[in-house]
Amino acid sequence: MMALTDRGIERHRASDRDRGGEQRGSVSVVVAGVLAASIVLALGAADVTAVLSVATEAQTAADAAALAAAQELAVPTETLPEDVARVFAEANGATLVSCTCARDTREAEIEVSLAVGPLLLFGDDRFVVARAHAVVDVPGATP
Repeated sequence: MMALTDRGIERHRASDRDRGGEQRGSVSVVVAGVLAASIVLALGAADVTAVLSVATEAQTAADAAALAAAQELAVPTETLPEDVARVFAEANGATLVSCTCARDTREAEIEVSLAVGPLLLFGDDRFVVARAHAVVDVPGATP
């Protein structure tokens, strides 16, 4: 195809018309945007996975501490139920936040916290809190 300009006759190639002319390189921008969004999404998914893993560990620590405190309530020794709960929480990597487990009761309410650790997108100062409740069931006892 030929076109007439003020400089004379120019030949237009069909491939120039097919490429979109001024839109060259726009696919690169779109691909770069999709790639950046994919990376951020992958980093976010990794952070969520890390937090869920720590939440499971914290719940395990809370459950173990509550069961240990309940056992101390059921079969008392000279150790306080709160001290037993603290030992079990720390053995599972958590910190005992609170223990409602007085000797004259049959229930242990435990709350523990566990640091999440380094995350890829968010700050490193995150903690997970887990709670557990254990009740001593003594056959024939009245509530």
